[in-house]
Amino acid sequence: MMRIADICEFYSEHGGGVKTYIDQKLDAAARLGQWVSIIAPGPESRRETRRGGEVIWVKSPTLTLDPRYHLFWHSAPVHQVLDELQPDLVEASSTWRGAWIAAEWAGKSPKVLFAHQDPVAVYPQTFLTPFLSAQTVDKLCFWFWAYLRRLTDKFDSVVVGGDWLATRFESHGVKRTVHAPMGVDKSLFSHELRSEAARNEMLLACGVRDPDAKLFIAVSRHHPEKRIGAMIRGFEAFAKGHPAGFFLIGDGPARRSVEKRAGGVPGVHVAGAIRDRNRLARLLASGDYFLHGGGAETFGLVVGEALASGLPLITPDIGGAAELTHPTYAETYRAGDANDLYTAMKQIKNRDWQTLSLAARAGARRINTPTDHFEILFGHYAKLAEEKRVARVAA
Repeated sequence: MMRIADICEFYSEHGGGVKTYIDQKLDAAARLGQWVSIIAPGPESRRETRRGGEVIWVKSPTLTLDPRYHLFWHSAPVHQVLDELQPDLVEASSTWRGAWIAAEWAGKSPKVLFAHQDPVAVYPQTFLTPFLSAQTVDKLCFWFWAYLRRLTDKFDSVVVGGDWLATRFESHGVKRTVHAPMGVDKSLFSHELRSEAARNEMLLACGVRDPDAKLFIAVSRHHPEKRIGAMIRGFEAFAKGHPAGFFLIGDGPARRSVEKRAGGVPGVHVAGAIRDRNRLARLLASGDYFLHGGGAETFGLVVGEALASGLPLITPDIGGAAELTHPTYAETYRAGDANDLYTAMKQIKNRDWQTLSLAARAGARRINTPTDHFEILFGHYAKLAEEKRVARVAA
């Protein structure tokens, strides 16, 4: 059994994709005979045993922009936990404070940075690409790429969940990059869950009584990087000429502004977060099209879940979501461009839905399951730990 310590800076019990991923990681650890200690910042210091490992909360200050999250500050409490655990491998899950805490720990275990985010794509490119090209923003952010090279040089390996991010990092000089494709739970998300009753329920929630109306569904954290405003504007233009509903699932720090923007657009319903994964799977399978706004994810988890649910996609042309799209079941648009999104929505409406849905299901088959992902990841970690052990013995 390998003991892995994951310094997970953005884990929260109220989180979205990160929480889902960590839950999957602990389940996989139990199945594959590993033990994972999630070290996360929280409102108080406490320890919880979970199937496949544990969550060790370290008391930390609240993140100003989103009070659901906390942020590591002092390294000593985390180093104390690592000293106690003496893990076979240490993983850092962000490029910020958590990564430096991991890098500066004096232990001899191998250290891995799993980059779950591209901060340049999330922030500068999100806000500046309406005015500047993505390439220009990258050049303006030369300081970040220099910072990332300096940080990653302190790790034995850098893991990413998608090909596009591996290529992007390597183009900026990040070394020892390993691709561990992430996975979708296809036993949970399936087109077989499609329900006309659930579809009608969502349309009615959107204020749409025409059963022949098109139902667009999105699952998105309410944050600027997700470009929900562009999705709403694109839908607004589409709905002026076509009966349609837009059912938006999710929550986050921008919830108030999202609700304000959606409030003036007929056909949009902000449903809030849905924690029941079985209900989420049923709703996804009961939509007509999956609408996505984020162009900065390392892996489009919800996009993969929509594919497994048999939904045709409308996604940005960049990022992890774009990596999962294919012309046989998707239309793409320029990220953040509401007019181009409107065009993509019109184009996909004019295509045969059954053909698109069949192609989407076929596309989902090429996506890993969480088990596939964690077998690759834990295999890589075991190799690193063994190499480190052999090197210590040889020394």
